[in-house]
Amino acid sequence: MAYADQEMSSNKIISIALVVIIHILLGYALVTGLAYNAVKKVASQLDMIDIKEEEEPPEPEEPPPPPPDKPIEPPPVVSPPPIVAPVVAPRPVIQSVPTAPPRPAPVVATPAPPPPPPPPPPQRATPEPRGNPGSWANANDYPSRALREEREGTTRFRLTVNADGRVSNCQITGSSGHADLDEAACKNLTRRARFRPALDANGNPTNGSYSNAVRWQIPK
Repeated sequence: MAYADQEMSSNKIISIALVVIIHILLGYALVTGLAYNAVKKVASQLDMIDIKEEEEPPEPEEPPPPPPDKPIEPPPVVSPPPIVAPVVAPRPVIQSVPTAPPRPAPVVATPAPPPPPPPPPPQRATPEPRGNPGSWANANDYPSRALREEREGTTRFRLTVNADGRVSNCQITGSSGHADLDEAACKNLTRRARFRPALDANGNPTNGSYSNAVRWQIPK
C-alpha cells in the first residue's frame, strides 16, 4: 500500500512539472515571438507522453458494525413505603361540670320475714325412768320367808305410768314361781319408781306403760 502511494505521488509530480514547463514555454513563445509550429511540435511531443495514473485499489469494505448491545435493564427499584408520622390526637380537655346531688333512693318498706315455724313438740311414746331402776327392788326387799327358804326367781312386770310420772298399776307378766316374790316386786315398784311421762303429738304429758323384770337372788 505504501509503495503504490509513493509511485502515484511521483507521477503526479512529473505531470505537474510538465504542465509548468508548458506554461513557461508558451509564455516564452509569446514573448519571443516563436513560431506557431515550434509550439505545436512541442505540444505534440508532450501528447506522446501518456501519463497513466495508477488506479487506486478499492478500499476494503468495512465489516458491518456489530449489533448494538442490548441495554441491561436495571432491576426494578422498590421504593420503601413512605414513613407516615403518627398523628397525635390532642388530649381531651376535661371540664368539671357541677352535677346535682343524686336523689336518695325511695325507701321501700320490706315486709318482715315470717317467723320461723315453732319446733315440733317433743314426743315420748313411753315413759322414761328417773334414776336407776335397779334400786327400785333389791336384796333388802327380800321376803323373810322366801329368804329363809332360799327361794329365788325372776318376776316380769308391766307398769302403768300416769301423766304425773307415778305408777298407777303394776301387772305381773311373768311370775317367778313364788307369789310372795311377785307381790314384793309390785309393792316396791309402785312405791319407788318415778318416770318422765310419755308425751302425745302436741307434747302434752299422757299415760304410758313401762315393762321390765326383777331378778330375786339371795346374796352370798
